[in-house]
Amino acid sequence: MFSTGQLIFAILFFIVFAVIIAGTYKKDKKLHAKNYKGVKWVGIIFIIFLLTLFCIKYLLKN
Repeated sequence: MFSTGQLIFAILFFIVFAVIIAGTYKKDKKLHAKNYKGVKWVGIIFIIFLLTLFCIKYLLKN
């Protein structure tokens, strides 16, 4: 499906991309902790809301 050169390029691209993303995340970690303190609670509430909607849908279907 892919040539050897394409596979090598894809693997190298993925490794370099992952290293760059990890380095950027590490650099911005303090800034994110300062600016996004309550985001985890918003995420948790959003997930609970979605689960509630799925439960209501399931209960009304049966």
